[in-house]
Amino acid sequence: MEHINQIINQLGLETNLTLDEIPKIDLYMDQVIQLFESKFNETKRNEDEKVLTKTMINNYAKGKLIFPIQNKKYSKEHLILISLIYQLKGALSINDIKVTLDGINKMIVKEELDVESFYTSYLHLTSQNAVDFKEDIEQRVMEVKGEITSLQSEDSPYLEQVLMISSLVHMSNLYRRVAEKLVDELEVEKRHKK
Repeated sequence: MEHINQIINQLGLETNLTLDEIPKIDLYMDQVIQLFESKFNETKRNEDEKVLTKTMINNYAKGKLIFPIQNKKYSKEHLILISLIYQLKGALSINDIKVTLDGINKMIVKEELDVESFYTSYLHLTSQNAVDFKEDIEQRVMEVKGEITSLQSEDSPYLEQVLMISSLVHMSNLYRRVAEKLVDELEVEKRHKK
């Protein structure tokens, strides 16, 4: 498990599309895809994985995860939403993402939200999350090592890795389940407002 820090460094944990990287002009779909592919290339699990495709963007538009585009061009607000979708889709269903972003989309259309300030807050939180994650991983590695010493097996390195994987997946599931419950609350609030 000594190589866990090397793995963490390869993940690009703090990779996000910053406001400075979003052009001030509207972009065509191919330009959006190129921007996301170049920015998030290092976060892909393997070379065959796609960060963003025309089909994905079209599905986001059809599913109303993003407000309608104008003249086949995507605004800064669209790019911010696509960036949020990119992060959310790792843990939430498309329907959950739609529920989560529905109010944001409506506020953007009505010009009731300073989306850049909201996104800046999101970026600050993700930066802190990366710091917290690194500290948590170190703690988790120590806990796994403590558990594995009691097993005293010639397969200890393998068992240690399986315990670490299991522990990480369990934590991921716990966070995802809390997020899903929060989405469910948004859905209930939405129904009550109708």
